Amino acid sequence: MKRLTTLALIPLLFVGAELPWTDAVGQQTTLNKQQLVGTWTFVSAVNTRPDGTKFDPWGGKGVGQQMFDGTGHFSFQVFRSDIPKLASNNRLDGTSEEFKAVAQGVLSSFGTYSLDDTGKTLTQHNEYSSFPNFSSGKRVWAITLTGDEMTLGSQAGAAGGTNELKWMRAK
Repeated sequence: MKRLTTLALIPLLFVGAELPWTDAVGQQTTLNKQQLVGTWTFVSAVNTRPDGTKFDPWGGKGVGQQMFDGTGHFSFQVFRSDIPKLASNNRLDGTSEEFKAVAQGVLSSFGTYSLDDTGKTLTQHNEYSSFPNFSSGKRVWAITLTGDEMTLGSQAGAAGGTNELKWMRAK
């Protein structure tokens, strides 16, 4: 009788093996590209100087988006929301002070991206950037994704020191 009961349970094991995994059964430990795909809205940035002092390179007025597509391309833009308009109303004709405010208030880049095998490091291969030092180079980020929140940490912030950027998935 025990043999019959055990044999009767075998089909149930196969049915259970095909049920979808949930958080209660097991959790995914690595991040994959599909989890990044979409539009992310800029939340905050904190840079840390070599002496340990912290600052926000956007002065608390940063706005932006970052987009990842399924083919491995990205686009990144962060702006200061308080960049003054050019008095000339012509983007090619401004004062040095106006152009300085624009240059310091915009960071934009695009290119391709990849994740390492552990899913803990995001590499952005910049084709071009508004910060020329990042053009044709790569940015390596420690990445954590918790629900709709993404945190990126880099050892080379565009405004100096290290930086940590927070993003929320756009809805």
